[in-house]
Parts: sequence; C-alpha cells; structure tokens
Amino acid sequence: MESQLLREQDVYPSESVIKQALGASYAVFAELEKTITSNTFALVPEWNYYKDGKAWLCKVLYKKKTVFWLSVWPGFFKVSFYFTEKNRDVIPSLSVDMDIKEAFMQAKPIGRLIPLTVNVSRKEQISDLLKLVECKKNLK
Repeated sequence: MESQLLREQDVYPSESVIKQALGASYAVFAELEKTITSNTFALVPEWNYYKDGKAWLCKVLYKKKTVFWLSVWPGFFKVSFYFTEKNRDVIPSLSVDMDIKEAFMQAKPIGRLIPLTVNVSRKEQISDLLKLVECKKNLK
C-alpha cells in the first residue's frame, strides 16, 4: 500500500522536495498550482505540518474559505474537497469524469462533511479539478 510522503517536520515542501517526491507527475502539480494561483482562480496555497497526521499538507484557500487539501504520495498527489449534505446534489450535475461522481455518491460522511478525493497523476485530470474548484468557490 502506498504511503503519504512529506513526513519530516523539519523539511519544508519546497519545489525541489515536491519534484523529487512526485517524479513525472510534478509537471501536473506545477500546472495545477500555476492555474489556481492565477488571477482567474485567485487561490492561495498554504503548506503546514500537521502533527496529528505527521505530514505536510497544503490547504488551498479562496479568501478565508478552504477550497481543497492537497497531499503528496509516491508519483501522484491527492486533492480532497469536503462538502456538506446540502451540497450533495451539486457534484452529480457537474460535467466531470463519471468515476469522480460515483466516488462522491458512495462516500461516507466524516462527521457532517462528505469527502471527495481525487488521485492526480495526469494533465487530463486538471480540467475536472478546476470544475470542482469553481464549484466549491461558489458554494455558500
């Protein structure tokens, strides 16, 4: 089973550290980061070390709202969105990959939130991620 990377508290996830961890998938990460931080999306990534999970995670914000969380794994990265029950019908109406919709519909709530996690390793996945980002940004 794959295990999450970036577990050393004293090693900040710099570009070179992330590039080494992701390998060929780094180009996908870099493109996503460039796109979401552009004026169009205006998102702000914040890397923090979380002692409870003993790993570095990237919280991606729009103003003060958390849009998604990003974690680094061997050769790919995970992007996790969290939705409330009242927003459960929004994802199936988006024009994203059917696997994403099915995973969301089958997801078990964590407390009051419903998780949607996408394992990302290909550039083709970015358009779906951006649709999810736009959706999450616009939710109340």
